[in-house]
Amino acid sequence: MPVIRLDCTKCDRTFAPGAVLNLCTSCSAPLFARYDLERAAKTLRPEALATRERSMWRYHEVMPVEDPAQRLSLGEGYTPLLHAPRLSEWLGLKRVMVKDEGGNPTGSFKARGLSAAVSMAKVLGAKAVCLPSAGNAGSALAAYAARGGLEAHVFVPKDIASLFLMETRAYGAHVETVDGLITDAGRVCASLAREHGWYECATLKEPYRVEGKKTMGYELAEQLDWTLPDVILYPTGGGTGLIGMWKAFEEMETMGLIGSKRPRMVAVQAEGCAPIVKAHAEGQPDAPMWPGATTHAHGLRVPKALGDFLILKAVKDSRGTAISVTEEEIVQGTKELAASEGLFAAPEGGACVAALRKLQSAGQVAPDESVVVFNTGTGFKYVENMAPLW
Repeated sequence: MPVIRLDCTKCDRTFAPGAVLNLCTSCSAPLFARYDLERAAKTLRPEALATRERSMWRYHEVMPVEDPAQRLSLGEGYTPLLHAPRLSEWLGLKRVMVKDEGGNPTGSFKARGLSAAVSMAKVLGAKAVCLPSAGNAGSALAAYAARGGLEAHVFVPKDIASLFLMETRAYGAHVETVDGLITDAGRVCASLAREHGWYECATLKEPYRVEGKKTMGYELAEQLDWTLPDVILYPTGGGTGLIGMWKAFEEMETMGLIGSKRPRMVAVQAEGCAPIVKAHAEGQPDAPMWPGATTHAHGLRVPKALGDFLILKAVKDSRGTAISVTEEEIVQGTKELAASEGLFAAPEGGACVAALRKLQSAGQVAPDESVVVFNTGTGFKYVENMAPLW
């Protein structure tokens, strides 16, 4: 196993790899996988990548599963970074790019994290996996569990779009609807996981899902010839992708692939559920539980993120910000991206376009800065819940 240890992200505890671990046993914070980066740097070189597979596993030196035969892969990752000249012009900016995750297996960036997490679950001997989901994570977990012959259990809010239920059940998963939000689904999932001994793959509740998400950072650097943009806008619910990219940048610098320059990280949320925005504005190290969370962008409807302190630290350390947008702005942003560049984005991607417009209007993004907007999934999976706003 390439992982040499697991580090707690909050206290000074370290753990040996190879055992089933969820959170730190001392403080219940998420764990990060660590690698021998000096060794990895000898083979993870730009010239070596030219002949490697076009998936996130091309960065295998810094991924948790060493044996290719043990990787549960459906071709996730290696998504396009698209220049968006018309959107740039509409926004009055010179260089806006879209990292489009909609072409991933199961239609979203969740494929990255669940490929890594379910692969490791199987390596560690798990027979069943589970998580709470707002939609995309559940279908991704189910797909990779099916790929690996594992039993899957998914817990979702009752107002989830029927397409997600149909897709997740099609992969053979057991799906249970729960009254309330994803946090309520999470409590039910955690309780049953303890009772039945399932491997829990909830956001940041095991060390390996973030490893799949961090590959977005590696790809971004590779696609920009080992430089990084000035600004990254990322739709933030649980925030694993933002946290993962920040981890990736640190790893890449240590290996000599990039310098010390970092993008300003912008966490984008919906006005109806903006705990990170509130905490950042108040200078708090972690975020409060957001009461009455509501937004049609269900990936952003996370009233309390387990990794909130990691999101806030990345935003602060990068001199970035956190910003919220209205439901109307989310729809408008989705329409603008579609009409200008031919990309039908998930509402979370539309939220980032709307946020960029607000930042540009406020003078917080200079016209000559390079900006990457993340679209985390295909808009086709959201037609049912977005149609009333359209």
